[in-house]
Amino acid sequence: MTEQHPDAGGVLAGGPVRIPGEAVAMSGDDAEEDRPQGAAAVPGAGDDAWWIYRGTGVPSEEARPLAEVLPPPPPWRDFDGGPVISGPPPPDEAETRRRLGVPGDAHAPAAEEADMVNAAMFLRRPLLVTGPPGIGKSSLAYRISRELGLGKVLRWTITSRSTLTEGLYSYDAIGRVQDAAARGALRGLPGPDGRLPEADGAGPEAADTDGTRSIGDFVQLGPLGTALLPREAPRVLLIDEFDKADTDLANDLLGAFEDGEFRIPELARVRSRLPEAEVHTDDPEGTAVIRHGAVRCRAFPVVVITSNGERSLPPPLLRRCLCLDMPPPDERRLAAILAAQFGAGAGDERAAMIRDFLARSRVTGTLAADQLLNSEYLRTAPTGPGQEAWDRLLHALWQRLDEVGPG
Repeated sequence: MTEQHPDAGGVLAGGPVRIPGEAVAMSGDDAEEDRPQGAAAVPGAGDDAWWIYRGTGVPSEEARPLAEVLPPPPPWRDFDGGPVISGPPPPDEAETRRRLGVPGDAHAPAAEEADMVNAAMFLRRPLLVTGPPGIGKSSLAYRISRELGLGKVLRWTITSRSTLTEGLYSYDAIGRVQDAAARGALRGLPGPDGRLPEADGAGPEAADTDGTRSIGDFVQLGPLGTALLPREAPRVLLIDEFDKADTDLANDLLGAFEDGEFRIPELARVRSRLPEAEVHTDDPEGTAVIRHGAVRCRAFPVVVITSNGERSLPPPLLRRCLCLDMPPPDERRLAAILAAQFGAGAGDERAAMIRDFLARSRVTGTLAADQLLNSEYLRTAPTGPGQEAWDRLLHALWQRLDEVGPG
Protein backbone atom coordinates (compact mmCIF):
# COMPACT_ATOMS: atom_id res chain seq x y z
CA MET A 1 0.00 0.00 0.00
CA THR A 2 1.27 3.51 -0.78
CA GLU A 3 2.88 5.16 2.21
CA GLN A 4 0.68 7.93 3.56
CA HIS A 5 2.00 11.40 4.30
CA PRO A 6 1.99 11.96 8.07
CA ASP A 7 -0.59 14.73 7.69
CA ALA A 8 -2.56 13.19 4.83
CA GLY A 9 -5.82 13.62 6.73
CA GLY A 10 -5.79 17.36 6.03
CA VAL A 11 -6.96 18.90 2.81
CA LEU A 12 -3.57 20.40 2.01
CA ALA A 13 -1.34 18.29 4.22
CA GLY A 14 2.35 18.47 3.43
CA GLY A 15 2.37 22.09 2.28
CA PRO A 16 1.48 23.85 -0.96
CA VAL A 17 1.53 22.04 -4.27
CA ARG A 18 3.30 23.82 -7.12
CA ILE A 19 1.33 23.90 -10.32
CA PRO A 20 1.80 25.45 -13.79
CA GLY A 21 2.23 29.22 -13.62
CA GLU A 22 3.87 28.82 -10.17
CA ALA A 23 0.54 29.31 -8.45
CA VAL A 24 0.03 27.67 -5.09
CA ALA A 25 -3.14 25.59 -4.70
CA MET A 26 -4.71 26.48 -1.35
CA SER A 27 -8.17 27.19 -0.10
CA GLY A 28 -9.88 29.09 2.66
CA ASP A 29 -8.12 29.84 5.94
CA ASP A 30 -5.47 27.21 5.22
CA ALA A 31 -3.83 29.61 2.76
CA GLU A 32 -3.17 32.16 5.49
CA GLU A 33 -2.25 29.59 8.11
CA ASP A 34 0.20 27.56 6.01
CA ARG A 35 1.86 30.38 4.03
CA PRO A 36 5.50 30.89 5.11
CA GLN A 37 6.25 34.27 6.65
CA GLY A 38 6.92 36.85 3.97
CA ALA A 39 5.58 34.66 1.16
CA ALA A 40 3.47 36.20 -1.56
CA ALA A 41 -0.29 35.78 -1.51
CA VAL A 42 -2.02 33.32 -3.81
CA PRO A 43 -2.75 34.92 -7.21
CA GLY A 44 -6.29 36.15 -7.66
CA ALA A 45 -9.11 34.55 -9.62
CA GLY A 46 -7.99 36.35 -12.79
CA ASP A 47 -4.79 34.31 -12.90
CA ASP A 48 -6.25 31.28 -14.65
CA ALA A 49 -3.21 30.06 -16.55
CA TRP A 50 -3.02 26.94 -14.39
CA TRP A 51 -6.61 25.88 -15.06
CA ILE A 52 -7.26 22.59 -16.84
CA TYR A 53 -11.00 22.77 -16.27
CA ARG A 54 -12.12 26.16 -17.61
CA GLY A 55 -15.68 26.02 -16.31
CA THR A 56 -17.43 26.33 -19.67
CA GLY A 57 -18.60 22.74 -19.95
CA VAL A 58 -17.58 22.84 -23.63
CA PRO A 59 -15.18 20.17 -24.93
CA SER A 60 -12.19 21.42 -26.88
CA GLU A 61 -11.11 19.62 -30.04
CA GLU A 62 -7.50 20.71 -29.48
CA ALA A 63 -7.36 19.62 -25.84
CA ARG A 64 -4.98 16.81 -24.91
CA PRO A 65 -6.21 13.87 -22.80
CA LEU A 66 -6.46 14.71 -19.11
CA ALA A 67 -3.95 12.01 -18.17
CA GLU A 68 -1.32 13.88 -20.23
CA VAL A 69 -1.87 17.36 -18.80
CA LEU A 70 -2.76 16.68 -15.16
CA PRO A 71 0.36 17.08 -12.97
CA PRO A 72 1.55 14.13 -10.89
CA PRO A 73 -0.31 13.68 -7.60
CA PRO A 74 1.14 14.64 -4.22
CA PRO A 75 3.20 11.72 -2.86
CA TRP A 76 0.63 10.96 -0.19
CA ARG A 77 -2.14 10.77 -2.83
CA ASP A 78 -0.25 8.60 -5.34
CA PHE A 79 -1.94 5.26 -6.09
CA ASP A 80 -0.48 2.33 -8.03
CA GLY A 81 -3.42 0.09 -8.85
CA GLY A 82 -3.34 -2.22 -11.83
CA PRO A 83 -3.43 -3.70 -14.30
CA VAL A 84 -4.62 -0.51 -15.95
CA ILE A 85 -7.90 -0.76 -17.86
CA SER A 86 -7.29 0.31 -21.43
CA GLY A 87 -9.61 2.29 -23.63
CA PRO A 88 -11.82 5.28 -22.89
CA PRO A 89 -14.79 5.08 -20.52
CA PRO A 90 -18.21 4.75 -22.13
CA PRO A 91 -19.86 8.01 -23.18
CA ASP A 92 -23.32 9.10 -22.09
CA GLU A 93 -24.02 12.16 -24.19
CA ALA A 94 -27.78 11.64 -24.03
CA GLU A 95 -27.85 12.00 -20.23
CA THR A 96 -25.38 14.89 -20.31
CA ARG A 97 -27.46 16.68 -22.92
CA ARG A 98 -30.60 16.13 -20.87
CA ARG A 99 -28.98 17.78 -17.86
CA LEU A 100 -26.91 20.52 -19.50
CA GLY A 101 -28.52 21.09 -22.87
CA VAL A 102 -26.54 21.33 -26.10
CA PRO A 103 -22.82 22.14 -25.93
CA GLY A 104 -22.09 25.77 -26.59
CA ASP A 105 -20.62 28.93 -25.17
CA ALA A 106 -23.71 29.71 -23.13
CA HIS A 107 -22.48 28.66 -19.68
CA ALA A 108 -21.08 31.53 -17.66
CA PRO A 109 -18.09 30.09 -15.76
CA ALA A 110 -17.38 31.26 -12.21
CA ALA A 111 -13.75 31.75 -11.22
CA GLU A 112 -14.24 30.26 -7.76
CA GLU A 113 -15.85 27.16 -9.25
CA ALA A 114 -12.98 26.62 -11.70
CA ASP A 115 -10.39 27.27 -8.98
CA MET A 116 -11.83 24.66 -6.65
CA VAL A 117 -12.44 22.02 -9.33
CA ASN A 118 -8.86 22.33 -10.54
CA ALA A 119 -7.48 22.30 -7.00
CA ALA A 120 -9.45 19.13 -6.24
CA MET A 121 -8.10 17.45 -9.39
CA PHE A 122 -4.52 18.50 -8.64
CA LEU A 123 -4.71 17.32 -5.01
CA ARG A 124 -6.76 14.17 -5.79
CA ARG A 125 -9.31 15.17 -3.17
CA PRO A 126 -13.14 15.04 -3.22
CA LEU A 127 -14.95 18.32 -3.85
CA LEU A 128 -17.85 19.02 -1.49
CA VAL A 129 -20.37 21.36 -3.14
CA THR A 130 -22.90 22.99 -0.81
CA GLY A 131 -25.79 25.34 -1.43
CA PRO A 132 -29.60 25.52 -1.56
CA PRO A 133 -31.54 22.81 -3.43
CA GLY A 134 -32.06 23.22 -7.15
CA ILE A 135 -29.23 25.64 -7.99
CA GLY A 136 -27.24 23.23 -10.18
CA LYS A 137 -24.78 21.54 -7.82
CA SER A 138 -25.18 18.14 -9.49
CA SER A 139 -24.76 19.67 -12.95
CA LEU A 140 -21.17 20.54 -12.06
CA ALA A 141 -20.16 16.87 -12.34
CA TYR A 142 -21.63 16.68 -15.84
CA ARG A 143 -19.88 19.90 -16.91
CA ILE A 144 -16.55 18.53 -15.74
CA SER A 145 -17.08 15.24 -17.54
CA ARG A 146 -18.21 16.86 -20.82
CA GLU A 147 -15.46 19.48 -20.91
CA LEU A 148 -12.63 17.07 -20.06
CA GLY A 149 -13.94 14.09 -22.02
CA LEU A 150 -14.21 11.77 -19.01
CA GLY A 151 -17.22 9.76 -20.19
CA LYS A 152 -20.31 8.70 -18.32
CA VAL A 153 -20.80 10.25 -14.89
CA LEU A 154 -21.05 7.58 -12.21
CA ARG A 155 -23.91 8.73 -9.99
CA TRP A 156 -24.59 7.52 -6.45
CA THR A 157 -27.76 9.05 -5.01
CA ILE A 158 -27.68 8.89 -1.22
CA THR A 159 -30.59 8.02 1.06
CA SER A 160 -30.79 7.51 4.81
CA ARG A 161 -30.32 3.76 4.21
CA SER A 162 -27.24 4.01 1.96
CA THR A 163 -24.15 2.07 3.05
CA LEU A 164 -20.54 2.02 1.89
CA THR A 165 -20.91 -1.54 0.59
CA GLU A 166 -23.81 -0.43 -1.62
CA GLY A 167 -21.55 2.12 -3.28
CA LEU A 168 -18.69 -0.36 -3.69
CA TYR A 169 -20.35 -3.57 -4.88
CA SER A 170 -23.21 -6.03 -4.42
CA TYR A 171 -23.13 -9.83 -4.41
CA ASP A 172 -26.17 -11.91 -5.40
CA ALA A 173 -25.67 -14.93 -3.15
CA ILE A 174 -29.21 -16.24 -3.67
CA GLY A 175 -28.87 -16.02 -7.44
CA ARG A 176 -25.64 -17.95 -7.30
CA VAL A 177 -27.17 -20.76 -5.21
CA GLN A 178 -30.06 -21.00 -7.67
CA ASP A 179 -27.63 -21.08 -10.59
CA ALA A 180 -25.61 -23.87 -8.96
CA ALA A 181 -28.80 -25.87 -8.36
CA ALA A 182 -29.86 -25.45 -11.98
CA ARG A 183 -26.46 -26.62 -13.21
CA GLY A 184 -26.65 -29.63 -10.93
CA ALA A 185 -30.10 -30.52 -12.25
CA LEU A 186 -28.85 -30.33 -15.83
CA ARG A 187 -26.09 -32.81 -15.02
CA GLY A 188 -28.55 -35.16 -13.36
CA LEU A 189 -27.11 -34.60 -9.86
CA PRO A 190 -29.22 -34.71 -6.69
CA GLY A 191 -31.30 -31.69 -5.84
CA PRO A 192 -29.78 -28.59 -4.19
CA ASP A 193 -28.46 -29.04 -0.67
CA GLY A 194 -27.65 -25.39 -0.06
CA ARG A 195 -23.91 -25.72 -0.75
CA LEU A 196 -21.98 -24.18 -3.63
CA PRO A 197 -19.69 -26.36 -5.77
CA GLU A 198 -16.42 -25.18 -4.19
CA ALA A 199 -17.78 -26.24 -0.78
CA ASP A 200 -18.51 -29.80 -1.99
CA GLY A 201 -14.89 -30.83 -2.41
CA ALA A 202 -15.26 -30.83 -6.17
CA GLY A 203 -12.06 -30.87 -8.18
CA PRO A 204 -10.79 -28.17 -10.50
CA GLU A 205 -12.69 -29.58 -13.47
CA ALA A 206 -16.03 -29.27 -11.70
CA ALA A 207 -15.13 -25.77 -10.51
CA ASP A 208 -14.40 -24.74 -14.08
CA THR A 209 -17.86 -25.70 -15.29
CA ASP A 210 -20.37 -24.74 -12.66
CA GLY A 211 -19.22 -22.64 -9.77
CA THR A 212 -16.07 -20.77 -9.13
CA ARG A 213 -15.51 -19.63 -12.69
CA SER A 214 -18.91 -17.94 -12.81
CA ILE A 215 -18.81 -16.21 -9.44
CA GLY A 216 -18.09 -12.91 -11.16
CA ASP A 217 -21.49 -13.13 -12.84
CA PHE A 218 -23.03 -12.44 -9.44
CA VAL A 219 -20.83 -9.48 -8.46
CA GLN A 220 -21.88 -5.97 -9.50
CA LEU A 221 -19.64 -3.00 -8.78
CA GLY A 222 -21.44 0.11 -7.58
CA PRO A 223 -20.69 3.69 -8.66
CA LEU A 224 -17.88 4.14 -6.13
CA GLY A 225 -16.43 0.71 -6.86
CA THR A 226 -16.44 1.40 -10.60
CA ALA A 227 -14.80 4.80 -10.08
CA LEU A 228 -11.93 3.13 -8.18
CA LEU A 229 -11.04 0.74 -11.00
CA PRO A 230 -7.46 1.37 -12.19
CA ARG A 231 -7.43 3.75 -15.16
CA GLU A 232 -4.89 6.25 -16.47
CA ALA A 233 -7.51 9.02 -16.49
CA PRO A 234 -9.98 9.54 -13.65
CA ARG A 235 -13.70 8.87 -13.82
CA VAL A 236 -16.21 11.44 -12.56
CA LEU A 237 -18.16 10.25 -9.52
CA LEU A 238 -21.20 12.20 -8.33
CA ILE A 239 -22.26 11.44 -4.74
CA ASP A 240 -25.58 13.28 -4.64
CA GLU A 241 -27.45 14.66 -1.60
CA PHE A 242 -24.88 13.39 0.87
CA ASP A 243 -26.47 15.27 3.76
CA LYS A 244 -29.21 12.63 3.74
CA ALA A 245 -26.67 9.95 4.71
CA ASP A 246 -26.39 8.28 8.06
CA THR A 247 -23.39 9.43 10.10
CA ASP A 248 -21.79 5.99 9.76
CA LEU A 249 -21.57 6.36 5.97
CA ALA A 250 -19.58 9.58 6.24
CA ASN A 251 -17.10 7.88 8.56
CA ASP A 252 -16.94 4.72 6.45
CA LEU A 253 -16.12 6.71 3.32
CA LEU A 254 -12.93 8.04 4.88
CA GLY A 255 -11.13 4.73 4.40
CA ALA A 256 -12.15 4.45 0.74
CA PHE A 257 -11.06 8.02 0.00
CA GLU A 258 -7.76 7.70 1.85
CA ASP A 259 -6.77 4.22 0.65
CA GLY A 260 -8.24 4.32 -2.86
CA GLU A 261 -8.95 0.60 -2.62
CA PHE A 262 -11.35 -2.01 -1.30
CA ARG A 263 -11.70 -5.79 -1.07
CA ILE A 264 -14.50 -8.04 -2.26
CA PRO A 265 -14.52 -10.86 0.33
CA GLU A 266 -16.53 -13.21 -1.87
CA LEU A 267 -13.75 -13.11 -4.48
CA ALA A 268 -10.88 -12.95 -2.00
CA ARG A 269 -11.98 -16.25 -0.42
CA VAL A 270 -11.44 -18.13 -3.70
CA ARG A 271 -8.38 -16.22 -4.95
CA SER A 272 -6.08 -19.24 -4.64
CA ARG A 273 -8.17 -21.14 -7.21
CA LEU A 274 -9.52 -18.11 -9.03
CA PRO A 275 -6.93 -15.31 -9.09
CA GLU A 276 -8.99 -13.39 -11.65
CA ALA A 277 -12.75 -12.91 -11.92
CA GLU A 278 -14.69 -10.85 -14.43
CA VAL A 279 -17.44 -8.82 -12.73
CA HIS A 280 -20.11 -6.37 -13.85
CA THR A 281 -19.57 -2.63 -13.41
CA ASP A 282 -21.90 0.33 -13.05
CA ASP A 283 -21.47 1.13 -16.74
CA PRO A 284 -24.08 -0.27 -19.15
CA GLU A 285 -22.92 -3.74 -20.25
CA GLY A 286 -19.59 -2.99 -18.60
CA THR A 287 -17.29 -5.62 -17.09
CA ALA A 288 -13.89 -5.56 -15.40
CA VAL A 289 -11.40 -8.19 -14.32
CA ILE A 290 -10.69 -8.22 -10.58
CA ARG A 291 -7.45 -9.81 -9.39
CA HIS A 292 -7.10 -11.50 -5.99
CA GLY A 293 -10.42 -10.07 -4.83
CA ALA A 294 -9.17 -6.47 -4.51
CA VAL A 295 -9.63 -3.19 -6.40
CA ARG A 296 -7.09 -0.37 -6.19
CA CYS A 297 -7.27 2.82 -8.21
CA ARG A 298 -4.52 4.29 -10.38
CA ALA A 299 -6.04 7.70 -11.09
CA PHE A 300 -8.12 8.93 -8.15
CA PRO A 301 -11.61 9.80 -9.44
CA VAL A 302 -12.96 13.32 -9.72
CA VAL A 303 -15.42 13.11 -6.82
CA VAL A 304 -18.21 15.69 -6.57
CA ILE A 305 -20.22 15.44 -3.34
CA THR A 306 -23.35 17.60 -3.11
CA SER A 307 -25.09 18.70 0.07
CA ASN A 308 -28.17 20.84 0.61
CA GLY A 309 -27.08 21.64 4.15
CA GLU A 310 -29.87 19.68 5.83
CA ARG A 311 -27.38 18.44 8.42
CA SER A 312 -23.78 19.11 9.34
CA LEU A 313 -21.12 16.72 8.13
CA PRO A 314 -18.42 15.18 10.35
CA PRO A 315 -15.22 17.26 10.63
CA PRO A 316 -12.97 14.31 9.62
CA LEU A 317 -14.78 14.14 6.27
CA LEU A 318 -14.62 17.90 5.79
CA ARG A 319 -10.88 17.86 6.40
CA ARG A 320 -10.44 15.40 3.54
CA CYS A 321 -12.48 17.42 1.06
CA LEU A 322 -12.18 20.75 -0.67
CA CYS A 323 -15.32 22.82 -0.17
CA LEU A 324 -17.18 24.97 -2.68
CA ASP A 325 -20.20 26.95 -1.53
CA MET A 326 -22.19 27.44 -4.73
CA PRO A 327 -24.27 30.64 -4.74
CA PRO A 328 -27.75 30.78 -6.28
CA PRO A 329 -27.55 31.52 -10.01
CA ASP A 330 -27.65 35.17 -11.02
CA GLU A 331 -29.39 36.65 -14.06
CA ARG A 332 -26.50 35.86 -16.41
CA ARG A 333 -26.28 32.25 -15.30
CA LEU A 334 -30.02 31.68 -15.50
CA ALA A 335 -30.01 33.08 -19.03
CA ALA A 336 -27.22 30.64 -19.89
CA ILE A 337 -29.21 27.70 -18.49
CA LEU A 338 -32.25 28.62 -20.58
CA ALA A 339 -30.14 29.21 -23.68
CA ALA A 340 -28.57 25.76 -23.38
CA GLN A 341 -31.98 24.09 -23.31
CA PHE A 342 -34.07 26.36 -25.54
CA GLY A 343 -31.53 28.21 -27.67
CA ALA A 344 -30.32 31.79 -27.46
CA GLY A 345 -32.47 34.77 -28.13
CA ALA A 346 -36.16 34.82 -27.17
CA GLY A 347 -36.06 38.62 -26.83
CA ASP A 348 -37.18 40.72 -23.91
CA GLU A 349 -39.85 38.32 -22.67
CA ARG A 350 -37.33 35.76 -21.44
CA ALA A 351 -35.18 38.44 -19.81
CA ALA A 352 -38.23 39.89 -18.07
CA MET A 353 -39.26 36.46 -16.79
CA ILE A 354 -35.77 35.87 -15.40
CA ARG A 355 -35.87 39.20 -13.57
CA ASP A 356 -39.30 38.37 -12.14
CA PHE A 357 -38.02 34.95 -11.09
CA LEU A 358 -35.08 36.48 -9.23
CA ALA A 359 -37.34 39.03 -7.56
CA ARG A 360 -39.64 36.24 -6.40
CA SER A 361 -36.63 34.30 -5.11
CA ARG A 362 -35.52 37.25 -3.00
CA VAL A 363 -38.95 37.40 -1.39
CA THR A 364 -39.72 33.69 -0.86
CA GLY A 365 -36.23 32.21 -0.68
CA THR A 366 -34.14 30.57 -3.37
CA LEU A 367 -36.19 28.86 -6.05
CA ALA A 368 -34.90 25.90 -8.08
CA ALA A 369 -33.64 26.44 -11.62
CA ASP A 370 -35.98 23.62 -12.66
CA GLN A 371 -38.91 25.87 -11.81
CA LEU A 372 -37.66 28.46 -14.27
CA LEU A 373 -37.07 25.79 -16.93
CA ASN A 374 -40.64 24.56 -16.48
CA SER A 375 -41.91 28.11 -16.91
CA GLU A 376 -39.92 28.73 -20.08
CA TYR A 377 -41.11 25.49 -21.62
CA LEU A 378 -44.76 26.39 -21.02
CA ARG A 379 -44.21 29.97 -22.18
CA THR A 380 -42.70 28.88 -25.49
CA ALA A 381 -44.96 25.87 -26.17
CA PRO A 382 -46.91 26.29 -29.43
CA THR A 383 -50.18 25.54 -27.65
CA GLY A 384 -49.19 27.04 -24.30
CA PRO A 385 -51.45 28.89 -21.87
CA GLY A 386 -52.97 32.32 -22.50
CA GLN A 387 -52.05 35.40 -20.48
CA GLU A 388 -54.66 34.93 -17.74
CA ALA A 389 -53.79 31.24 -17.27
CA TRP A 390 -50.10 32.14 -17.46
CA ASP A 391 -50.34 34.49 -14.49
CA ARG A 392 -52.03 31.78 -12.44
CA LEU A 393 -49.46 29.19 -13.49
CA LEU A 394 -46.50 31.37 -12.55
CA HIS A 395 -47.89 31.78 -9.05
CA ALA A 396 -48.16 27.98 -8.76
CA LEU A 397 -44.88 27.16 -10.50
CA TRP A 398 -42.81 29.58 -8.42
CA GLN A 399 -43.88 28.35 -5.02
CA ARG A 400 -41.10 27.86 -2.50
CA LEU A 401 -40.55 24.17 -1.85
CA ASP A 402 -39.13 23.04 1.48
CA GLU A 403 -39.59 20.36 4.09
CA VAL A 404 -43.10 21.57 4.97
CA GLY A 405 -44.31 21.62 1.38
CA PRO A 406 -45.17 24.51 -0.93
CA GLY A 407 -45.54 27.92 0.62
